[in-house]
Amino acid sequence: MMYLDADLAARLADIALGHVRQEYPHKLDHVLLRDEDAMQPHVLHPIFYGSFDWHSCVHGWWTLLTLRRLFPQMPAAAAIRALADDSFTADKAQAELDYLARPLSSGFERPYGWAWLMALHLEASRHEDASWGDMLEPLAKAFAERLGRYLALLTYPIRAGTHFNTAFALVLAGEWAARFDLAVQGQIRERARHWFGEDRQCQAWEPSGDDFLSPALIEALCMMRTMPPGEFAPWLHAFLPELSRCRPGTLFQPATVSDRSDGKIAHLDGLNLSRAWCWKQLSQALSGGERSLVDRTADDHLSAAMPHLSGDYAGEHWLATFALLALHSQSAASGSFALGEEQQG
Repeated sequence: MMYLDADLAARLADIALGHVRQEYPHKLDHVLLRDEDAMQPHVLHPIFYGSFDWHSCVHGWWTLLTLRRLFPQMPAAAAIRALADDSFTADKAQAELDYLARPLSSGFERPYGWAWLMALHLEASRHEDASWGDMLEPLAKAFAERLGRYLALLTYPIRAGTHFNTAFALVLAGEWAARFDLAVQGQIRERARHWFGEDRQCQAWEPSGDDFLSPALIEALCMMRTMPPGEFAPWLHAFLPELSRCRPGTLFQPATVSDRSDGKIAHLDGLNLSRAWCWKQLSQALSGGERSLVDRTADDHLSAAMPHLSGDYAGEHWLATFALLALHSQSAASGSFALGEEQQG
């Protein structure tokens, strides 16, 4: 079993520090209306211009700030602090906010980037020795407002295993909303129950060739986060009635990654990490043999992906984040630390 310790935290921090300010190669989510709209990433997004794309830069920063909080004595902590102080300034945050007012920007990074920005703001707010949370709060609230409008309009949830997945956004945004916007939290709970509350006997036709999320498991985690504890266990056993028999089998077998230089196929390393995260979270609602089975499955998925966090930029610019999600769950469940607490490294 693998845990997040100071050495592994240092490795994850070094990976993230290596890309949050790397501007190129870069994939923009940007609509051009005229020649003048063709601008460099750092001009359009003075904070989040690294890491190949905007959302990966956002959650790369989430990785760095989370590691700094959990391991404040780690060697990289000072570098993270200095880089964050230079990045999270009022003028740069305003420029990121102003981008949302551009024509045709209403769908910018919807909903994955929205949710990750809210998660980043929540993490930044936990650093009481810095003003990063204050700098990011207007941007987080702007995305929360957009999320509220979007949820009111979205007739059907998106169940893809990629950035558009609705349940994943609800998981991240829900944690932010619990602290900063109870109305949005209530809306998230209502929508989750409406969309997923009657789902039964999941077939789990996954993975697809570029999944980095499990549509089945992230839905289950979403329901775990939004339902009262006493209601979730019956829902889970109706959703996965043969869990104790390792069925559907696709959920218990780590995905095979045939080419880690292919950005889409490399998503499957992320699938293994995000499944480990989901399984470790879901195990808390189980007991006995089911819990042991799920814990072993999480370990299998984690072991399949951890050797491949770096080495090719196709995965290196984002996989450390999902490793941290999984490792954090692993360590929290074992009692090493819990979300919101500091671990001296």
